Amino acid sequence: MNFSLNPRRRLRTGLYEIDLDAGLVLRHGHRLPLQEQPFRVLAMLIEQPGEVVSREDIQARLWPADTHVGFDEGLNTAIRKLRIAFQDSAENPRFIQTIPRRGYRFIAPVVEMHAEVIAMPEAVAAAPDAPETGAKEQPDISVATPTPAKDRRGFDWKWWLVASAVLVLMAAGTVYRLRQVARQGSTTPGRVMLAILPFQNLSGDPAQDYISDGLTEETITDVGQLSPEHLGVIARTSAMAYKHTDKSTLQIGKELGVAYILEGSVRRDSGKVRVSAQLIRVSDQTHLWAQNYDSPMQDLIEVQNKIGLAITDSIKANLTPKRQIEVSQSRSVDPGAYDLYLQGRFYWNQRTPAAMKKSIDLLQQATARDPNFALAWSGLADGYNISNILGLHSPKDSFPQARAAALRAIALDPHLAEPHAALGMEMSHYEFDLPGARIEFLRALELNPNSAYAHLFYSNCYLMPMGRRAEAIAENKKALELDPLSLPINNFLGQSYLFAGDYAQSYQQFQRTIAMDPNFALAHDYLSNLLLMSGRYPEAIDEVEKSQLLSGASPEEARALKAQSLDAFKKGGEKAFWKRQLAFDVRIMTAPGAYFSPVSLAGDYTMAGDKDKAFELLEKAFEAREGQELMLLNVDPLWKSLHGDARFTSLLRRLGLPEQE
Repeated sequence: MNFSLNPRRRLRTGLYEIDLDAGLVLRHGHRLPLQEQPFRVLAMLIEQPGEVVSREDIQARLWPADTHVGFDEGLNTAIRKLRIAFQDSAENPRFIQTIPRRGYRFIAPVVEMHAEVIAMPEAVAAAPDAPETGAKEQPDISVATPTPAKDRRGFDWKWWLVASAVLVLMAAGTVYRLRQVARQGSTTPGRVMLAILPFQNLSGDPAQDYISDGLTEETITDVGQLSPEHLGVIARTSAMAYKHTDKSTLQIGKELGVAYILEGSVRRDSGKVRVSAQLIRVSDQTHLWAQNYDSPMQDLIEVQNKIGLAITDSIKANLTPKRQIEVSQSRSVDPGAYDLYLQGRFYWNQRTPAAMKKSIDLLQQATARDPNFALAWSGLADGYNISNILGLHSPKDSFPQARAAALRAIALDPHLAEPHAALGMEMSHYEFDLPGARIEFLRALELNPNSAYAHLFYSNCYLMPMGRRAEAIAENKKALELDPLSLPINNFLGQSYLFAGDYAQSYQQFQRTIAMDPNFALAHDYLSNLLLMSGRYPEAIDEVEKSQLLSGASPEEARALKAQSLDAFKKGGEKAFWKRQLAFDVRIMTAPGAYFSPVSLAGDYTMAGDKDKAFELLEKAFEAREGQELMLLNVDPLWKSLHGDARFTSLLRRLGLPEQE
């Protein structure tokens, strides 16, 4: 397929924009430093995508007639500079392929900036002049674009709502393409793994990052639910680690262990939104599928309906009739509520008390503005659940709110996985209803097996409390497969090994987590617990100091605590250490402005040998519904000295936990 060159034409290939008249190449809106001769070579290649351009033709058109000596070096230099600009390689080309002894071919998809569907070049390997590389012919992978609907109501919708709908359509095309590839010769058992990298915000305004981040997260969720039996999707946490990265897709693919990567960008401009995306096969860096959309900000309901029908048509072989109906149904959302929702999720992902408070406020505004917006209610349930973990709210101030929001979300959209997972956590941690929690977790996993946090919650809030340690570890590993760069999930796996009695594996896992981010305070905190249970007190005290410093303590405070703890241990052994720790925790936990569970103090009293005081605090924790830590009483070695006590057995029964073996 050929493109004729016209004045002021702008083309897109992958994440690059090429202004043929101005001689510019831009990536993510930034001009690349490319000299005139390499650009002229690029223009000649991109004029004939998928076709071989001979070295003789390049010399005849771009080099002076009397140039013979130095032509080879000059052309090789130009090609090398183009590959540097496009982050390409001769060994695994994504853009420019060398045809031995003949010339070069531009192999990436090319689209005119005003077009809505990419024009794909002829299959590289199918060309009669293709080199003998053993490459197989690539099937036609162009995707038809839904016709934009006419505005009948005379008002505009927020651009990011349209962008979200467009991403869902591109996600469907991605699934369809991956299923084609898998059927054509994949010998690897199990699901195909895909990573959706953060969509680049090309608006020029960093304050709009919450929109591109939110669209990325929703695309990950939507794709994960389209064909979960065939397609595994890397979770948000790991994907977002590559925001603004300079790493190649080959390196990212190897780090995440995925076969395919979807990358793209979002731009808001003059009342329209442009969404671009491309699918890359990691093994050979081949561009398999790409689309570029210019969407008007109008008539969202019609646009979403057409997109839903396009999804159903594209991947109907992988969907049950019931799922086809679910996907095709359009959802009407107030644009302002959706904006508030994206902002709320943006702050929710920061996981700090201040950010969580702001997240809950924004999500409350979203539900007030659009009471039928299921995603906002689901986000609110997540916000209240995590607010308890962060110490922002007590259980009685958070979990009932989480339950109400989750139930509202489920009533509005029974096909959402997230509110079922949130409800399962509430039932475990607040209602002490483990059978009910199990039902909700399994329902969440049925709806979206690609939800890393559904796997994690099932592991940590049901399987481990039930003493099913091996299953809990296996489920945690499933979460880690989907979100390999998640620090909390890595940390929980270390804790799971600790609860299973495998201290060596626990230690190795905590070390891996710390190697990923030495500034992750919670990993040092969990590691200190392991070291204390192992009797390695001096090392544990070192980790406590690191945790304190990373949590905001001053160097003077952290050093003083370390010195006092070491002195107590050297003079009086373990009991003296725990008495010193108890005094410190009492001072911290009784400080104004923070909520702390009495379970932590109960642990100090247990290790210090005061069982009566420990049980008194555990009873207070039970009355306060402090399930986050209480539900792990029967597996945490911290409570080993209480085993066999009638009071401990009674507490386990009231919590619905199995008694110790």
